Amino acid sequence: MLRNVFRSQTLRATRPAVISPRALAVSPLAQRSIRFYSEEAKKEAPKAEEAKEEAAKEENSEPKDELTLCKEQLEAAQKERAQFKDHYLRAIADFRNLQESTKREIKKSKELALKSFAKDLLETADTFEIALKTLTKEETSDTTKKLKELDDLVEGVQITQNMFLNALKRHGLEPIEAIGEKFDPNVHEATFEVPQPDKEPGTVFFVQQQGYYLNGRVLRPAKVGVVKGED
Repeated sequence: MLRNVFRSQTLRATRPAVISPRALAVSPLAQRSIRFYSEEAKKEAPKAEEAKEEAAKEENSEPKDELTLCKEQLEAAQKERAQFKDHYLRAIADFRNLQESTKREIKKSKELALKSFAKDLLETADTFEIALKTLTKEETSDTTKKLKELDDLVEGVQITQNMFLNALKRHGLEPIEAIGEKFDPNVHEATFEVPQPDKEPGTVFFVQQQGYYLNGRVLRPAKVGVVKGED
């Protein structure tokens, strides 16, 4: 009895397991995964081979000695130096060209400004010429004629002065208004002091020489007489 039981258990242990067809069936997802990994393996295979070949080449190549490395570093440094030198020379050339062009522009601007100012002065010179032509050099005893010529001369000089001042103003030159102003050493130059009972001390009451501004800055201070205070 016991022998038969032992024999049956031994046969069960040694009998191969039977796998059903359902167990052997693979799902579509698993099949797709298997195909993907196989394709990736095919793609990676050439890369692995190339890496192996490069590694073999590096192993077979002879190591560079110190002299060769120094020569290569020296050549690289010389190339870099040549590039820097080229950039430096180009920068110097550009800067010099800029300097020359700037000088030409400044000179041209000065010439244009002088040309415009000269044209305005020519109008004043023309007016002077017309005023002088109205005067006759002939001596005459006609007092009325002389007075008329004198009046014409005064009128011509006034017109010329106005034209001249307008020309100066167009170019940034303006007279300094000094009469009745408080004395300012920045724009006035006191030439004398006189006490004036009816005027405030320290104010300008007389202009000896007209002063001018040029573009808002003092070109020439006005020479003035100042009211002296009671000391």
